[in-house]
Amino acid sequence: MIYQERHVLDIEDRLLSHLRVVIMNKLRRQEPFMLMAPHPEHGTLSIWMHPATPLVLQFYGSRPPQLDGQLIEQMMQDASGPNGLVLESTT
Repeated sequence: MIYQERHVLDIEDRLLSHLRVVIMNKLRRQEPFMLMAPHPEHGTLSIWMHPATPLVLQFYGSRPPQLDGQLIEQMMQDASGPNGLVLESTT
């Protein structure tokens, strides 16, 4: 995931596929949210996800992972909460 053309997060394809659905749905509804993710060089990044912010999601696998509806629902709820969506691991 490349945020604002300068922050790169290495998120494994399965988690990134779920995050993609959450980002797409939240921003389509005009609901910006906070995303917190560990970064190997910068500790934890707090990223404000907003429709006007440049974002690139790059997948390395040749097949899309199977999505877990319960995980997506939990991530959607977390993204709407006071602490935003917190990713535990990006590798």
